[in-house]
Amino acid sequence: MKTTHHYILTWQCPDTSGVLAKVSQTLYQHGAFITETCQYSDADTARFFSRIAFDDRDLNVSFAEFSDAIASLAQPLNMQYQLRERDNFPNVVIAVSKYDHCLVSLLTKWKAGVLPVNIVAITSNHLDCQPLAQWHNIPFHHLPVTQHNKAEQEQALWALYQEYQGDLLVLARYMQILSDQLCQQLRGQAINIHHSFLPSFKGAKPYHQAHQRGVKVIGATAHYVTPDLDEGPIIVQEVKPINHTYNVQDMIHLGHDLEATALCHAVKVHAEQRVCLNNSKTVILM
Repeated sequence: MKTTHHYILTWQCPDTSGVLAKVSQTLYQHGAFITETCQYSDADTARFFSRIAFDDRDLNVSFAEFSDAIASLAQPLNMQYQLRERDNFPNVVIAVSKYDHCLVSLLTKWKAGVLPVNIVAITSNHLDCQPLAQWHNIPFHHLPVTQHNKAEQEQALWALYQEYQGDLLVLARYMQILSDQLCQQLRGQAINIHHSFLPSFKGAKPYHQAHQRGVKVIGATAHYVTPDLDEGPIIVQEVKPINHTYNVQDMIHLGHDLEATALCHAVKVHAEQRVCLNNSKTVILM
Protein backbone atom coordinates (compact mmCIF):
# COMPACT_ATOMS: atom_id res chain seq x y z
CA MET A 1 0.00 0.00 0.00
CA LYS A 2 1.36 3.40 -1.03
CA THR A 3 2.39 5.73 1.77
CA THR A 4 0.81 9.16 1.46
CA HIS A 5 3.11 12.12 1.97
CA HIS A 6 1.84 15.54 3.01
CA TYR A 7 3.31 18.86 1.91
CA ILE A 8 2.94 22.57 2.63
CA LEU A 9 3.36 25.37 0.10
CA THR A 10 3.39 28.89 1.55
CA TRP A 11 3.84 31.75 -0.88
CA GLN A 12 3.42 35.45 -1.52
CA CYS A 13 3.70 37.65 -4.57
CA PRO A 14 2.51 40.98 -5.99
CA ASP A 15 -1.28 40.87 -6.10
CA THR A 16 -2.60 40.65 -9.64
CA SER A 17 -5.65 39.03 -11.13
CA GLY A 18 -5.42 35.26 -11.44
CA VAL A 19 -2.38 34.50 -9.27
CA LEU A 20 -4.28 32.01 -7.11
CA ALA A 21 -5.78 30.38 -10.18
CA LYS A 22 -2.34 29.92 -11.75
CA VAL A 23 -0.91 28.25 -8.66
CA SER A 24 -4.01 26.09 -8.15
CA GLN A 25 -3.95 25.04 -11.81
CA THR A 26 -0.31 23.95 -11.52
CA LEU A 27 -1.17 21.82 -8.50
CA TYR A 28 -4.16 20.34 -10.32
CA GLN A 29 -2.19 19.53 -13.48
CA HIS A 30 0.39 17.60 -11.46
CA GLY A 31 -2.17 15.71 -9.35
CA ALA A 32 -1.59 17.44 -6.03
CA PHE A 33 -4.58 16.73 -3.77
CA ILE A 34 -5.32 19.94 -1.82
CA THR A 35 -6.40 19.33 1.78
CA GLU A 36 -6.25 22.84 3.23
CA THR A 37 -6.01 26.35 1.84
CA CYS A 38 -5.96 29.90 3.17
CA GLN A 39 -5.24 33.17 1.42
CA TYR A 40 -5.18 36.90 2.03
CA SER A 41 -4.97 39.91 -0.25
CA ASP A 42 -3.46 43.01 1.38
CA ALA A 43 -4.78 46.16 -0.25
CA ASP A 44 -2.23 48.35 1.55
CA THR A 45 0.87 46.53 0.28
CA ALA A 46 -0.72 45.09 -2.89
CA ARG A 47 0.56 41.62 -2.04
CA PHE A 48 -1.16 38.26 -2.08
CA PHE A 49 -0.44 35.59 0.55
CA SER A 50 -1.42 31.93 0.50
CA ARG A 51 -0.79 28.64 2.31
CA ILE A 52 -1.79 25.40 0.61
CA ALA A 53 -1.52 21.96 2.20
CA PHE A 54 -1.72 18.97 -0.11
CA ASP A 55 -0.78 15.30 -0.39
CA ASP A 56 0.61 13.09 -3.15
CA ARG A 57 -2.12 10.42 -3.37
CA ASP A 58 -2.74 11.39 -7.01
CA LEU A 59 0.58 13.06 -7.87
CA ASN A 60 1.48 12.14 -11.45
CA VAL A 61 5.14 13.24 -11.35
CA SER A 62 8.00 12.82 -8.90
CA PHE A 63 8.21 15.37 -6.11
CA ALA A 64 11.44 16.69 -7.64
CA GLU A 65 9.58 17.36 -10.91
CA PHE A 66 6.75 18.97 -8.99
CA SER A 67 9.24 21.24 -7.18
CA ASP A 68 10.70 22.26 -10.55
CA ALA A 69 7.22 23.14 -11.79
CA ILE A 70 6.63 25.41 -8.80
CA ALA A 71 10.03 27.04 -9.31
CA SER A 72 9.20 27.69 -12.96
CA LEU A 73 5.85 29.19 -11.97
CA ALA A 74 7.38 31.38 -9.26
CA GLN A 75 9.72 33.30 -11.56
CA PRO A 76 7.17 35.11 -13.78
CA LEU A 77 4.91 35.75 -10.77
CA ASN A 78 7.83 37.19 -8.75
CA MET A 79 6.72 34.72 -6.08
CA GLN A 80 8.53 34.04 -2.80
CA TYR A 81 7.68 30.58 -1.51
CA GLN A 82 8.54 27.73 0.82
CA LEU A 83 7.70 24.16 -0.13
CA ARG A 84 8.47 21.22 2.15
CA GLU A 85 7.14 17.92 3.39
CA ARG A 86 4.90 18.53 6.40
CA ASP A 87 6.69 16.03 8.64
CA ASN A 88 10.16 17.37 7.79
CA PHE A 89 10.15 19.47 10.96
CA PRO A 90 12.37 22.57 11.24
CA ASN A 91 15.46 22.40 13.46
CA VAL A 92 15.15 24.73 16.45
CA VAL A 93 17.98 26.10 18.58
CA ILE A 94 16.84 27.67 21.86
CA ALA A 95 18.76 30.45 23.60
CA VAL A 96 17.91 31.10 27.25
CA SER A 97 19.38 32.92 30.24
CA LYS A 98 18.25 32.24 33.83
CA TYR A 99 14.44 32.26 33.67
CA ASP A 100 13.33 28.81 32.50
CA HIS A 101 9.53 29.04 32.34
CA CYS A 102 9.41 29.54 28.56
CA LEU A 103 12.00 26.80 28.00
CA VAL A 104 10.02 24.38 30.21
CA SER A 105 6.85 25.05 28.24
CA LEU A 106 8.59 24.59 24.88
CA LEU A 107 10.17 21.30 25.98
CA THR A 108 6.92 20.00 27.49
CA LYS A 109 4.89 20.71 24.36
CA TRP A 110 7.67 19.34 22.14
CA LYS A 111 7.79 16.08 24.13
CA ALA A 112 3.99 15.85 23.94
CA GLY A 113 4.12 16.16 20.15
CA VAL A 114 2.28 19.48 20.13
CA LEU A 115 5.15 21.48 18.60
CA PRO A 116 6.08 20.24 15.10
CA VAL A 117 9.80 20.99 15.51
CA ASN A 118 13.12 19.29 16.23
CA ILE A 119 14.78 20.94 19.24
CA VAL A 120 18.40 20.24 18.38
CA ALA A 121 20.33 22.37 20.90
CA ILE A 122 20.03 24.73 23.86
CA THR A 123 22.52 27.52 24.47
CA SER A 124 22.79 29.88 27.42
CA ASN A 125 24.99 32.54 28.93
CA HIS A 126 24.34 30.90 32.32
CA LEU A 127 24.39 27.33 33.65
CA ASP A 128 20.98 27.40 35.36
CA CYS A 129 19.18 25.50 32.58
CA GLN A 130 21.84 22.89 31.93
CA PRO A 131 20.19 20.20 34.13
CA LEU A 132 16.92 20.72 32.24
CA ALA A 133 18.66 20.23 28.90
CA GLN A 134 20.42 17.12 30.18
CA TRP A 135 17.12 15.69 31.46
CA HIS A 136 15.73 15.96 27.94
CA ASN A 137 18.96 14.66 26.32
CA ILE A 138 19.44 17.86 24.35
CA PRO A 139 22.97 19.19 23.75
CA PHE A 140 23.66 22.20 26.01
CA HIS A 141 26.22 24.88 25.16
CA HIS A 142 27.38 27.37 27.76
CA LEU A 143 28.42 30.67 26.18
CA PRO A 144 29.00 33.11 29.08
CA VAL A 145 28.79 36.72 27.95
CA THR A 146 30.78 39.63 29.40
CA GLN A 147 31.29 43.16 28.17
CA HIS A 148 34.64 42.02 26.75
CA ASN A 149 33.60 38.89 24.82
CA LYS A 150 30.06 39.69 23.61
CA ALA A 151 31.00 39.82 19.91
CA GLU A 152 33.03 36.62 20.17
CA GLN A 153 30.23 34.72 21.92
CA GLU A 154 27.69 35.93 19.42
CA GLN A 155 29.85 34.50 16.65
CA ALA A 156 29.92 31.24 18.62
CA LEU A 157 26.12 31.31 18.80
CA TRP A 158 25.89 31.81 15.04
CA ALA A 159 28.38 28.98 14.48
CA LEU A 160 26.28 26.66 16.66
CA TYR A 161 23.15 27.60 14.74
CA GLN A 162 24.86 26.68 11.49
CA GLU A 163 26.44 23.51 12.94
CA TYR A 164 23.03 22.20 13.97
CA GLN A 165 21.54 23.27 10.63
CA GLY A 166 19.13 25.53 12.45
CA ASP A 167 15.96 26.72 10.78
CA LEU A 168 14.74 28.79 13.74
CA LEU A 169 16.41 30.45 16.72
CA VAL A 170 14.06 30.86 19.68
CA LEU A 171 15.02 33.44 22.30
CA ALA A 172 13.24 32.02 25.36
CA ARG A 173 13.97 34.90 27.73
CA TYR A 174 17.54 35.21 26.45
CA MET A 175 18.59 38.45 28.08
CA GLN A 176 21.17 39.52 25.51
CA ILE A 177 20.66 41.95 22.65
CA LEU A 178 21.74 40.55 19.30
CA SER A 179 23.86 42.68 17.01
CA ASP A 180 22.34 44.31 13.92
CA GLN A 181 24.41 42.01 11.73
CA LEU A 182 23.13 38.81 13.37
CA CYS A 183 19.56 40.14 13.28
CA GLN A 184 19.91 40.61 9.54
CA GLN A 185 21.40 37.13 9.09
CA LEU A 186 18.48 35.65 11.03
CA ARG A 187 15.74 37.68 9.35
CA GLY A 188 12.53 35.69 9.67
CA GLN A 189 14.39 32.91 11.49
CA ALA A 190 14.55 34.25 15.06
CA ILE A 191 11.61 34.63 17.45
CA ASN A 192 11.83 36.57 20.70
CA ILE A 193 9.41 36.72 23.61
CA HIS A 194 9.03 40.10 25.25
CA HIS A 195 7.36 40.29 28.62
CA SER A 196 5.20 43.22 27.65
CA PHE A 197 2.27 44.07 25.44
CA LEU A 198 4.28 45.79 22.68
CA PRO A 199 4.61 48.52 21.59
CA SER A 200 4.10 49.64 25.19
CA PHE A 201 6.83 49.22 27.81
CA LYS A 202 9.82 48.19 25.71
CA GLY A 203 13.23 47.42 27.13
CA ALA A 204 14.08 46.53 30.73
CA LYS A 205 11.62 45.93 33.58
CA PRO A 206 8.39 46.33 31.60
CA TYR A 207 6.26 45.06 34.50
CA HIS A 208 7.66 47.79 36.72
CA GLN A 209 6.87 50.33 34.01
CA ALA A 210 3.36 48.94 33.63
CA HIS A 211 2.75 49.01 37.38
CA GLN A 212 3.81 52.64 37.57
CA ARG A 213 1.30 53.48 34.85
CA GLY A 214 -1.53 51.58 36.53
CA VAL A 215 -2.34 49.43 33.52
CA LYS A 216 -5.54 47.40 33.44
CA VAL A 217 -4.24 44.82 30.95
CA ILE A 218 -0.86 43.10 30.85
CA GLY A 219 0.50 40.80 28.22
CA ALA A 220 3.36 39.20 26.36
CA THR A 221 4.44 39.54 22.76
CA ALA A 222 6.23 37.03 20.53
CA HIS A 223 7.85 38.72 17.56
CA TYR A 224 10.54 38.28 14.95
CA VAL A 225 13.92 39.70 15.87
CA THR A 226 15.09 42.80 14.01
CA PRO A 227 17.84 45.36 14.60
CA ASP A 228 15.19 47.63 16.18
CA LEU A 229 14.91 46.44 19.79
CA ASP A 230 11.52 44.88 20.59
CA GLU A 231 10.01 46.32 17.40
CA GLY A 232 10.06 43.30 15.08
CA PRO A 233 6.95 42.02 13.28
CA ILE A 234 4.49 40.70 15.86
CA ILE A 235 3.42 37.06 15.59
CA VAL A 236 1.37 36.40 18.76
CA GLN A 237 0.17 38.46 21.72
CA GLU A 238 -1.42 37.16 24.91
CA VAL A 239 -3.19 39.47 27.36
CA LYS A 240 -4.87 39.27 30.74
CA PRO A 241 -6.98 41.87 32.58
CA ILE A 242 -5.73 43.03 35.97
CA ASN A 243 -6.70 45.73 38.48
CA HIS A 244 -5.21 48.08 41.05
CA THR A 245 -4.67 45.29 43.59
CA TYR A 246 -1.89 43.64 41.55
CA ASN A 247 1.63 44.46 42.69
CA VAL A 248 4.75 44.03 40.54
CA GLN A 249 5.36 40.44 41.70
CA ASP A 250 1.75 39.48 40.94
CA MET A 251 2.17 40.89 37.45
CA ILE A 252 5.47 39.06 36.91
CA HIS A 253 4.00 35.70 37.97
CA LEU A 254 0.96 36.14 35.75
CA GLY A 255 3.19 37.38 32.97
CA HIS A 256 5.29 34.21 33.04
CA ASP A 257 2.25 32.17 32.00
CA LEU A 258 1.44 34.63 29.22
CA GLU A 259 5.03 34.61 27.97
CA ALA A 260 5.20 30.82 27.78
CA THR A 261 1.83 30.59 26.01
CA ALA A 262 2.64 33.30 23.47
CA LEU A 263 6.07 31.93 22.63
CA CYS A 264 4.86 28.34 22.16
CA HIS A 265 2.02 29.52 19.94
CA ALA A 266 4.39 31.63 17.85
CA VAL A 267 6.83 28.75 17.38
CA LYS A 268 3.96 26.46 16.38
CA VAL A 269 2.47 28.72 13.71
CA HIS A 270 5.94 29.49 12.36
CA ALA A 271 6.80 25.79 12.16
CA GLU A 272 3.54 25.12 10.34
CA GLN A 273 4.44 27.79 7.76
CA ARG A 274 1.46 29.92 8.69
CA VAL A 275 3.41 33.17 9.14
CA CYS A 276 4.34 35.50 6.28
CA LEU A 277 6.39 38.65 6.67
CA ASN A 278 4.59 41.69 5.29
CA ASN A 279 6.98 44.61 5.72
CA SER A 280 6.84 45.52 9.42
CA LYS A 281 3.84 43.24 10.05
CA THR A 282 2.95 39.59 9.69
CA VAL A 283 0.13 37.74 7.98
CA ILE A 284 -1.00 34.64 9.88
CA LEU A 285 -2.66 32.14 7.54
CA MET A 286 -4.98 30.01 9.68
